[in-house]
Amino acid sequence: MDTRPVLQAEVESWKEARARIEAVLAEDGLRYYRHGRVLPVGRAVDIDEFGQLAARMVPAKPSTVDEVVKVVIQGLRRAMHPLTYRRKGAETMHFVNEYDVQDLLHALLRPWVVDVRAEEYTPSYAGRSTRMDFFLPAHDLVIETKCVRDRSHAKAVGDELVLDIAHYAIHPGCKKLWCVVYDPEHYLTNSAGLKDLEGDHKKSDRSVNVKVFIVHK
Repeated sequence: MDTRPVLQAEVESWKEARARIEAVLAEDGLRYYRHGRVLPVGRAVDIDEFGQLAARMVPAKPSTVDEVVKVVIQGLRRAMHPLTYRRKGAETMHFVNEYDVQDLLHALLRPWVVDVRAEEYTPSYAGRSTRMDFFLPAHDLVIETKCVRDRSHAKAVGDELVLDIAHYAIHPGCKKLWCVVYDPEHYLTNSAGLKDLEGDHKKSDRSVNVKVFIVHK
């Protein structure tokens, strides 16, 4: 509702969808406010309630590196917004491929994690090796990013992740694999299917715990 599309061709459909939602709410005597607040028309928000709403919007302070990385990943879309809609005269940044997402993720991680290794190779598996997007050796964590390019690629992302999991499961320094799937155009039709990959995956005498994060524009 709050995020205006980057592509001009999508603006009109976004406005129409927003207008439909506002019309439905109005029929029930409700009104939409920024940040997802829906309140009865004519009702003022008292100070205490507003403070409680604001407090709920502030994320809890992370206590571990895993929590920091989780906040960073889940906040990627919000981090993209001010870079996409910059002030007049400033060059606009667009996030349309894996490299764009990786650069932003790398920049957000560096203040928090001392050793972030980009594009390090995994041991060979089935005759080939692959490059890890980010390896955090002190935390046994690998972050793999995917950008869904089109509807055809959306059908293949699951298979790509399965192969990645097999590679990382034999990496001696990888105990946790976090997969970040950026789907800006909502091509994925079964995000829940990718979430089924979460959990422990064993390979020989090693195992890796997998988490999957779906990020939309």
